[in-house]
Amino acid sequence: MERTRGIAEAVSAVRRGELIVLPTDTVYGIGADAFTPAAVSALLKAKGRGREMPPPVLVGSVRAATALVEDLGPYGQDLIDEFWPGGLTLVCRANRSLMWDLGETKGTVAVRMPMHELAVELLKETGPLAVSSANLSGSPAARNAEAAEEMLGDSVEVYLDGGASGHGDPSTIIDLTGSVPRLLRAGAVPVEKIRAVVGILLTDDEDDAKDEDEPDGASAPLSLTKDTPAKDAAEPSDAPAPPSLKKDASPADEPEDGDVPSLTKDEPAKDATEPGDVPSLTKDESAKGAAEPEDVPEGGDVPSLTKDEPAKTADEPAKVAKVAKDAEDGAAKTTDSSPADEKR
Repeated sequence: MERTRGIAEAVSAVRRGELIVLPTDTVYGIGADAFTPAAVSALLKAKGRGREMPPPVLVGSVRAATALVEDLGPYGQDLIDEFWPGGLTLVCRANRSLMWDLGETKGTVAVRMPMHELAVELLKETGPLAVSSANLSGSPAARNAEAAEEMLGDSVEVYLDGGASGHGDPSTIIDLTGSVPRLLRAGAVPVEKIRAVVGILLTDDEDDAKDEDEPDGASAPLSLTKDTPAKDAAEPSDAPAPPSLKKDASPADEPEDGDVPSLTKDEPAKDATEPGDVPSLTKDESAKGAAEPEDVPEGGDVPSLTKDEPAKTADEPAKVAKVAKDAEDGAAKTTDSSPADEKR
């Protein structure tokens, strides 16, 4: 009952354009409605981060993800089938019909479906959320609700406490906007497993070597990973390089977990958040009073973490957001909306 109430309060906060903290399979994340620009701006401000590092987008189903992108390219569906839900973020060309503003995305969006029961349950109610690691820029990502509250304080309306987050490794980020997949950041999913699926995988080192060996204007073949022979593949004609769920202009500092700077070769990418199970903490409750990870039973209830104020009425999200939400709801409970077996 408390878990249901906690999720309901988090959903209400999102619909009011407020921020929430949620657990994921990697680290805790700070989330906002992806289709409410003011909420996304508030998220970046709470972290002390600029628009050049837009947040990734978490979804509760594969169908919701496909509604956000132009296409998955020749390799995207295979990667989704193998690694979702889980620690793999895919950077794709964003659906140009969507009315949103995640920051300086250069026309791309980084998407991921986390392998966390509570996070997915929440996402199926809220629709796509812009989610970054729950921390201040430059600080370690929070792995529990208490650490997140210490850093983010009153900027967040609802804290969902699911105990300690998963492994704490950031997601692996793969750029699918070019003709050949490119590794933007190593992480939770080993590179070797990615190569086993796509066969060809560009890395920054290999890309640099190619540029040095080829004369300007040369149309030499794309560099391949050392252990993988080239495969025949249908490849799109255009292959600009963009950001991951948080990829845009790379700042002087390395991007943090949960954020994806632009996906160009010079710009590092970084990804998003992560879960556990979830009791929720209101702003009134001190972090010390929250249940420690060992006190939270698996699949346990999630007490509500919102303030004691009555819920404000919220404007319904933009029509476009509803399109993505409807798509997500349609696939929410089907076995093909997400891989049947757990990856973690």
